[in-house]
Amino acid sequence: MALTDDRASDAADTAELGTTAARAVLWNYASFAAGKVLVLVTMAVLARLLTPEDFGIVGYATLVVAYLAVLKDLGLGAALIQRRDEVEGSAETVYVANLILGAFLTTVVALSAPLVAGFFREPLVTPLLRVLSFTFILEALGSVQLVLLRRNMDFRRKMIPDVGRSIVKGVVSIVAAATGFGVWALVWGQLAGVLASVILSWTVLPWRPRLRIHRHLLPSLMRFGAPLIITDIQYAIWANLDYVVVGRLLGDAALGVYTLAYRLPELLIQSVWRVLAQAVFPFFSSIQEDMALLRKGFLATIRYTQVVIVPLCFGLFIAADPAVGALFGDQWSAAVPVLRLMAVFSLVGSIGVNAGDVYKALGRSDVLAKLSVLELIALVPALIFGAHHGIVGVAWAHAIVAALDTSVRLLVATRMVGTTAGEIWRQMRPSLAAGGWLAATAVPALWLTRGMPDPVRLLAAAWAGGLAYLIAMWRYDPVVIKRMAGWLGLRRKVAA
Repeated sequence: MALTDDRASDAADTAELGTTAARAVLWNYASFAAGKVLVLVTMAVLARLLTPEDFGIVGYATLVVAYLAVLKDLGLGAALIQRRDEVEGSAETVYVANLILGAFLTTVVALSAPLVAGFFREPLVTPLLRVLSFTFILEALGSVQLVLLRRNMDFRRKMIPDVGRSIVKGVVSIVAAATGFGVWALVWGQLAGVLASVILSWTVLPWRPRLRIHRHLLPSLMRFGAPLIITDIQYAIWANLDYVVVGRLLGDAALGVYTLAYRLPELLIQSVWRVLAQAVFPFFSSIQEDMALLRKGFLATIRYTQVVIVPLCFGLFIAADPAVGALFGDQWSAAVPVLRLMAVFSLVGSIGVNAGDVYKALGRSDVLAKLSVLELIALVPALIFGAHHGIVGVAWAHAIVAALDTSVRLLVATRMVGTTAGEIWRQMRPSLAAGGWLAATAVPALWLTRGMPDPVRLLAAAWAGGLAYLIAMWRYDPVVIKRMAGWLGLRRKVAA
């Protein structure tokens, strides 16, 4: 399959373009949600087959993989999405570069495994990490195919490798754990999932790269991608530094509890961030020369994202206790206060999450890199200080730093696209008001079902709060509900 160059001026009318972007977000979220539901089911089963110490030991190994994963494409994937000409040659160049980086990282991780085991004082980390190191070279084999699907906003086809990865990973992990593999069940499941994703990505996208590096394209790709390396490094540290702090200062069991507490908001809420970025960045890049349309797109993504995120955050905060009991069992009750704070952190952080896509679409990836470094400078001492108050203190640190970071990112973004804090607030107000209705019904539902099994209490709160939220949203912002129903094919289209 040959890739063709494109330009924003070739697009159809802006309403159709907006509808395409909205559908891309919905398809991407459907893919992500399906995969994460499978992950959640897998985690619920594994939580009953494995111990907190098992999750903590594997967590040490996956930390290293997560940190080095930021180097696996040197920001070249984002450069390929943003690029408007010589797409075929750029894709081939990125593919070869990824293969080289994948092989290099696999070697580095395998050789450094004993040092990591010594740092965490856990000898089993050495063999676990050496096996997990092969994820780098495997993912490189299918990475550009997934990037091209994102670039074309073809998330319907991208759903196949994404969901396939989760299914294979879950099945292999559960079967291995049930047959006595212990901590190795998580490792073999991870490798099997990556391999399934590679095979399926090659199946759904009939693009076959030539193993060539186009030297005249590499400098421009690197210029765009280089600042994003800093951003990716910051994100990897940001996303995993709390695990390092908890594991090093508080031990295996505390890390296992913290990991499980973080998992629910990560799967249900923070996944929306990643889904939005994957679909919105290609869209913003395609309209980068139309500042008025970019401003509208920036505000619209805040509006529609909050429609989804607010009920998830409010609901998770209110029903944290029965949620942990129903999904993981009473032995994980220590995760409840952490889960509540993670819900607050996720809500605050979601408000400015699309600001980075504005910077990148305008070719200012350097701004994103600078802000990321500032956030990291604030987060490191906050997490270390918080750890002295246990895993709850670590969660508080995350929430406070997220509030500061969101304020700065929004301030910079509003100046770039010419909007105001008042306009941003108007996008959020209907969802927050409807969230109040959710709380007013979910809390009594939990009180009325006290003493009942946790699954019953969780279901009662979810139904009562969810219904109240939908009714309130229909009252405060019916246009949003109609448009989203139209994108889902549930009613006739409403003008974008």
